[in-house]
Amino acid sequence: MCGISGIFDTRGTGTIPRDLISRINNVQSHRGPDENEVHLEPGLALGHRRLSVIDLATGTQPLFNEDGTVGIVFNGEIYNYLELMQELNDLGYRFRTRSDTEVIVHAWQAWGEACVHRLRGMFAFALWDRKHQTLFLARDRMGVKPMHYAWLPDGSFIFGSELKVLTAHPGFVRDIDPLAVEGYFSFGYVPDPRCIYQNAHKLPAAHTLTLRRGDAGRPAPRPYWDVRFTNDNPIKLQDAQAELRERVRESVRLRMIADVPLGAFLSGGVDSSAVVATMAGLSSTPVHTCSIGFDDPRFDESSFAQQVADRYRTDHRLDIVSSDDFDLIDTLAWLYDEPFADSSAIPTYRVCQMARKHVTVALSGDGGDESMGGYRRYRMHLGEEAVRGRLPLALRRGMFGPLGRWYPKADWAPRSLRAKTTFQALAMDSVQAYCHSMSQLRGDERRALFSPAFQRSLGGYGALEVFRLYAGQAQTEDPLALIQYLDYKTWLVGGINTKVDRASMAHSLEVREPLMDHLLVEWLATLPSDFKIRAGQGKVIFKQAYEPLLPRDVLYRPKMGFSVPLTAWLRGPLKDRVRLALLGERMRDCGYFNPVTLRRLVDEHNSGLRDHATALWMLLMFEAFLRLNEGAAPHG
Repeated sequence: MCGISGIFDTRGTGTIPRDLISRINNVQSHRGPDENEVHLEPGLALGHRRLSVIDLATGTQPLFNEDGTVGIVFNGEIYNYLELMQELNDLGYRFRTRSDTEVIVHAWQAWGEACVHRLRGMFAFALWDRKHQTLFLARDRMGVKPMHYAWLPDGSFIFGSELKVLTAHPGFVRDIDPLAVEGYFSFGYVPDPRCIYQNAHKLPAAHTLTLRRGDAGRPAPRPYWDVRFTNDNPIKLQDAQAELRERVRESVRLRMIADVPLGAFLSGGVDSSAVVATMAGLSSTPVHTCSIGFDDPRFDESSFAQQVADRYRTDHRLDIVSSDDFDLIDTLAWLYDEPFADSSAIPTYRVCQMARKHVTVALSGDGGDESMGGYRRYRMHLGEEAVRGRLPLALRRGMFGPLGRWYPKADWAPRSLRAKTTFQALAMDSVQAYCHSMSQLRGDERRALFSPAFQRSLGGYGALEVFRLYAGQAQTEDPLALIQYLDYKTWLVGGINTKVDRASMAHSLEVREPLMDHLLVEWLATLPSDFKIRAGQGKVIFKQAYEPLLPRDVLYRPKMGFSVPLTAWLRGPLKDRVRLALLGERMRDCGYFNPVTLRRLVDEHNSGLRDHATALWMLLMFEAFLRLNEGAAPHG
């Protein structure tokens, strides 16, 4: 696991200063503390910060082929690299290292841009082909590893693992993109391919980008893979359970290959517990496991993690996070580079911090909810779909629209009892309703929050357009498959994977994701949806498959999530900070917000009249971003 960076002169072969590439490369030194290397040639600079995991002695990057014509900087792991190494050996390619990095170099020589189809893993890399004056960028299918890029005013191209690589370049213009701000206040993160800055982009998951020196224009990223939900696998449920266990076992086995200490996160949930049970079956020594507990019992799952640790006799470590562990706000703002409002980034940061004291690689259970129907919102959406299927949209708008507008907002109630949200969703089509349910702040809430001038700058754009775009690509009529697909493209990449990548790399920890293996994802997409959700129960196939391996309490207890007590924080120890930050000059003068709404949110939350914890946390993280990026200018 590493940090990569580079500058490419797309029009000529001018000199790129060594101190420039060194400086922008070193802003992400936390991603790779073991080695720091750069490569320079006319019109090109490549930088690499290395966290050594495989081939510790000879895997230094940038890595070139034998004659120095093809080189690469690479972040990630190719789990089938031994198989590919043998295939490439048979084709006549000779290896000087034992690293998966050299496999990509020779795969490019053998198969060109099609090499990405052969790679099984998490990756973001930039490959330079000197003979063809071509720079080739690629990102893995599920968007586990990040890649940011921009064109600079002088026509050159810059890329890096983190956005801070781009902003460290003196030529990068930090104008904030108003559409990204709208996306952030809807979803809690800036959805791909946008960045908070207008001139920067994220390479989308499962895309490549090819630049050739001398070509006119700015090429667009191209997709090379997508998941297709067919739901047509004729397999019986019991047989599918056995195959699922075997597929997970293979995925875990591949991810246990490492030349450094390896372990796993164990949250006490179904997914991480299944991964740990599988690892225990593959390992001849106790598995290292790490858990985070909370001193507030409403948020603590550590007893369930302990059940699994006891059953498999893991080398288990538990850290308790205090209910006032909110000192990370500025740290997180720096790590994520752009506004990021998932408060579970705090315990994620802490569990990565603890894990790194004992291991260099940790396996996680991320991705299981998306692939196997684990979220409660999936079941709620399917229930709403049953109503939408019986009544035409025009009738629903006339019936439920007024109810959604006038019904009181019950912030205090469980989601299933918040009739206002349900009425609003029933007045919408399927895609709009799911976007509504995924929005941290609904459309009416964002309109009240934003200033009239900022709303005009959006030009009619709304975050719903993100979901509309992906829904048009989904190629499925199945209601569960559609929202799973939308989550793959938005929440999983922009929320989950971003959170884990930055939190883990802050501590130079590599996190691997067996439940996001693309072959497993493809197979799960062929299964009938009622294998995933049945009779109000989510993850049916997964839970039944692991009944022989996990305690029933772990499998069938209510899902808790990795939560923190935001409401109490914002009314208690963070109360003064919130008031000073949100009602201060910075938020008033930036021009994005209606100051009357900001004051109302703060006053109503502090008085206990309403719970505005979500909005206040989003605003607090946005203010922290502005404070750390004082040079950033609003668009226009």
